[in-house]
Amino acid sequence: MAFQDLLNQVGSMGRYQILQMAFLLICNVMVTPHTVLENFTAAIPGHRCWVHILDNDTVSDSDSGTLSQDDLLRISIPLDSNLRPDKCRRFVQPQWHLLHLNGTFSNVTEPDTEPCVDGWVYEQSTFLSTTVTEWDLVCGSQVLGSVAKFVFVIGILVGNFLGGHLSDRFGRRLILTCALLPMAITGTCAALAPTFFIYCLLHFLKGACVPIIYTNSVLLMIEWTSPKFKALVTILMLCATSFGNIVMTGLAFVFRNWHHLQLVMSVPIFFFLIPTSRWLSESARWLIVNNKPQKGLQELRRVACKNGVKNSGDTLTMEVVRTTMREELEATQTKPSLRDLFRTPNLRKRYDVTLFFVSYRFTTAIPIFGFSIHLQHLKSNVFLMQCLSAVMSIPACVAAVFLLNHIGRRISQLFLCFLFGITILATVFVPEEMRTLHAVLITLAGANYGVIISSIILHSNELLPTMIRAMALGVTGTAGNVGAAVAPILMTLTMYSASLPWIIYGVISILAGFVPLLLPETKNKPLPDSIQDVENEWKGSRHTNEEGAIIKVTPF
Repeated sequence: MAFQDLLNQVGSMGRYQILQMAFLLICNVMVTPHTVLENFTAAIPGHRCWVHILDNDTVSDSDSGTLSQDDLLRISIPLDSNLRPDKCRRFVQPQWHLLHLNGTFSNVTEPDTEPCVDGWVYEQSTFLSTTVTEWDLVCGSQVLGSVAKFVFVIGILVGNFLGGHLSDRFGRRLILTCALLPMAITGTCAALAPTFFIYCLLHFLKGACVPIIYTNSVLLMIEWTSPKFKALVTILMLCATSFGNIVMTGLAFVFRNWHHLQLVMSVPIFFFLIPTSRWLSESARWLIVNNKPQKGLQELRRVACKNGVKNSGDTLTMEVVRTTMREELEATQTKPSLRDLFRTPNLRKRYDVTLFFVSYRFTTAIPIFGFSIHLQHLKSNVFLMQCLSAVMSIPACVAAVFLLNHIGRRISQLFLCFLFGITILATVFVPEEMRTLHAVLITLAGANYGVIISSIILHSNELLPTMIRAMALGVTGTAGNVGAAVAPILMTLTMYSASLPWIIYGVISILAGFVPLLLPETKNKPLPDSIQDVENEWKGSRHTNEEGAIIKVTPF
């Protein structure tokens, strides 16, 4: 925690921090929307079987007479349980007698039907092309759409697991740069994928890059600012994600072909590579706690110069750094690992709650990811709902700053999880005829889930010491990704009940809200840099509580 003294000397929120945050936020505007991009690129349009008499251009008017398209559809496609044209079957032979039944089927033998052996015809009123229409991921192959989402989540899981270790080993800036390049390449190549297998492979690699970019962006911003700005930094990242979703929705409205949309969301990422590698400063906090004080001093002086701090060369010396960070530098003589969190009794008392935090990440990820990637299944205009949710996330961010800074991390997360679960449950039970209320509930849930994600990230960053922060975030993030992988699987329950997955999402969110109450409160506390900082902070907290108890009793 002593690093804060050094940071105050160079400026904890000066010109450099503002420019750094602006750049990283703009970068994430183009990166984070890829998580929900398949709401548009993998949308399932209306479809039916291809039939000869309707869709063969060589069929003349004399073959079909003067029948309308509706009549031809009626004799070619059976009706489903909702009395709508079936999406996955067709009559073996045209049923001409159906034109004279006036909707009465009781005395008619059930005609023979067959699957869509000649392919499908897709509506193009909303999307000209999607991955679903590209590879016919409907009917018997519809599960492959969930496979693509599942593969993407597995990529995110791998990215969280490896990214944390690599970031703690090689630094925040280097890993961020190394993740941006494959992200741009795989996203661009995915738009040109010739087969579904290659698309899934590229989708997996792209998913692995997203959490690495996001996590290291947050780490660079948080580790260069003072504790009072931590909540603001995290919320600004949420605002960037929301703004990115607005941009993505606008682009999706313009580019209705999934190839074009994938390209315009991926190619701009190439332009962030050079500024990231040359202009951004590595986290001096990370450099010092990893026994690189000389490089850390260089970065501190560089930031002081950009912040306009004069005579930084005189006030910031190697002796000052070594004196201020003496305990942290001594701790670097032993290689840190996650096991260090459990070696002393006091640390075990506090970080036994890591198990609760892992379970919290797992349970919250299921409803959050399930809602975000299945937005089109809520029978609403996906363009409107995605845009409204992103727009409403901005005022939700303002409210979140108040909650996190004044009420605390634990109670805020309890309230947010309750609200998210209740809105999902209410969405399920509101009749479809009440479209306005339905849209309001979806928008509220969409604005809320992003705030929950940011509060989780903020709380986890504040709980963990710098020397193993990224590694530990990778482990807890892995738990969240496992939960996210469960979300598409739960959506397969729609074959039994269309509402069942959403009810499960809502109940899980409400139950998850109780878990933060078991975690330590970290509001307005400095970031711990070493394992010893966490140990001392626990002891200090306990000592303060004991003194507080004596003070309260003494006057009486």
